[in-house]
Formats: sequence, C-alpha cells, structure tokens
Amino acid sequence: MTPLEEARSIFSEDRFATETTGIEILEVGEKYAKCRLRTGPEHKNAADTVMGGAIFTLADLTFAVASNFRQGHTVGVVSQISFLSAPKYGAVLYAESRLIRDGRRSCFYEIDITSEEGKPIAHVTMNGMHIQE
Repeated sequence: MTPLEEARSIFSEDRFATETTGIEILEVGEKYAKCRLRTGPEHKNAADTVMGGAIFTLADLTFAVASNFRQGHTVGVVSQISFLSAPKYGAVLYAESRLIRDGRRSCFYEIDITSEEGKPIAHVTMNGMHIQE
C-alpha cells in the first residue's frame, strides 16, 4: 500500500470530512498534506457562496492528515481562519498544510486554501497538542 493509499484508508474514518463534506486527500508527506474539495449545492450558503464551515472543515482535515499520519496523535487546540475571498459553489478548492514549528508537546501549522485557479480563499493557523499515549 502506498503512503497515499494508507492515509486515505486511515482518514476514511473521519466520515464528516470525507463522506459528508466530500474532501479527498491528494498528497501526504512528512508533516505535510494536500487535500481537495469539489464544492456543490450541499456546500452553499444563503449568499450563494461556499459556507465557511465547509472551508474550515477542509483546513481541519488537511491539518489532521499532516500532523497525524505516521506520527502519533495530535489534536487541534487553537485555530484561526481568515477568509480572503468567497468562492461560488461549484468551485474546486485545495488546501495545503505545512508544519511551521514542532515541539515536544505542541506544534504550529499553516494551511492555505486556494481555488483551482490559485486564487487565495482562506489562510488558517492551527496549534496542535501532541497526545502522549
């Protein structure tokens, strides 16, 4: 099984993100992940754009894959999202999560969400806590 297949198998258990929201894992690496969300009517808000919660869910799963895949267990404890533009539903969104700092008990990631054309949609920062098992 390739690392990508393994990550998809593991995170298929995150059913809200993968089944309900429809997020796909595209790439995994050491403390890195890239995911995609093909938005549709189910992601639409009253303003005819993609609901912020769907965009945040994309960021959250991308953080989870980057911070947990083959690395123990990390949970998000603080996050901040800055919405930069409002995509219409039907847009394809990409999220890339990169480790900025890793410590013994905590970590800090940045997640950038862009449109298929590369337009910035949101910037997210997440602090995670490494859970000792």
